Amino acid sequence: MGTGTAGTDDRDGHERPVVIVGASLGGAKAAEALREAGYRGGIVLIGDEHELPYERPPLSKGYLLGKTPREKIYVHPTQWYAEHEVTLRLGTAVTVIDPAAHTVTLADDGRITYAKLLLTTGSAPRRLPVPGADQDGVLYLRRVEESDRIRAALKPGARVAVIGAGWIGLETAAAARTAGAEVTVLEAAELPLLRVLGREVAQVFADLHRDHGVDLRFNARVEELTGQGGKVTGVRLGDGSTVAADTVIIGIGITPVTALAEAAGLEIDNGVKTDEHLRTSDPDVYAAGDVANAFHPLFGRHIRVEHWANALNQPQTAARALLGLNGPETVYDRVPYFYTDQYDLGMEYTGYVEPDGYDRVVFRGDPATREFIAFWLSEGRVLAGMNVNVWDVVDPIRDLVRSKRLVDADRLANPAIPLGDI
Repeated sequence: MGTGTAGTDDRDGHERPVVIVGASLGGAKAAEALREAGYRGGIVLIGDEHELPYERPPLSKGYLLGKTPREKIYVHPTQWYAEHEVTLRLGTAVTVIDPAAHTVTLADDGRITYAKLLLTTGSAPRRLPVPGADQDGVLYLRRVEESDRIRAALKPGARVAVIGAGWIGLETAAAARTAGAEVTVLEAAELPLLRVLGREVAQVFADLHRDHGVDLRFNARVEELTGQGGKVTGVRLGDGSTVAADTVIIGIGITPVTALAEAAGLEIDNGVKTDEHLRTSDPDVYAAGDVANAFHPLFGRHIRVEHWANALNQPQTAARALLGLNGPETVYDRVPYFYTDQYDLGMEYTGYVEPDGYDRVVFRGDPATREFIAFWLSEGRVLAGMNVNVWDVVDPIRDLVRSKRLVDADRLANPAIPLGDI
């Protein structure tokens, strides 16, 4: 079977494969990691989409803007899977996982026996629970065909309402304004990204979008999506006003896709709960990416991070762990990281902060210039840092977060002192 001990033979004497449910970035990177670790047994990668596994960040950034060609979003080209003896089952839904029998059942009633199972089922957009939300022109963004539909709607003069001022909402709003559409963003909170960034830094993104002509409306309560002939025409708010719209984009968050895991009896807690090796409550089942609520040794608690870096890096840990390999690579303790691009603002965020889990924000540079670094501190220790249009500083920010050392806030704020010296 090669490097590792993924499993045993089934009753007919056939070698059981490693089965990966979720043909996503995480699933494709897990298959790659298994081969790189020397595993030569069978790998079956199953996904309910008909597309090759692809990366999702471009769907709200370069691909949505028409700058990134479709072939660039795929994790691997078609031939890679055959060359690496990965059986790719696209357009195939898994309906049942049976950990006792070590089987997965497919929608066509086919059944695959596995040695080890990895769940990379990701997450799904939260649906807007108001009347009229099922009309034509009401769009969500998670899959490539949804990005195609949104891009087709972003035309000069088009009226676009975006419900939700999180990352997806703001990135699609930026793409719509760049395309020349008239954009209104409706947000239930007082500022965009308030729970993620806090008041001090959230204001930067409010100012950014207003400066680019977006109509931002906060404390907005959506009551109904109006329409005519099955086509959306606007958004009626709690104050009785209506925002006219040809297209409504919903970005009110995502939820981990855990139904299969829950039905299989795996422990669920804001995702599929795993240890630091990405192992679930069943020793032969692992989880990675958006769906995994993993114990993080650095923070001493379980966290679930809904960002690209986890889907990219966690599968390497899961692959090595399920093969029974030893070493630091089988513990996932990377500092969380994500990024965004909106208009001329590029940002990287490194670290992890719970809402209201900090007591101070320190700025290095002036936020009004949109060229600065913000640090979130608790009791003098850096929890996270966000660099905006300032580059090549992720490594020292990560070192500050990982060190958990007390820092001098005045030195932290002083651009003349290299971060590496802090």
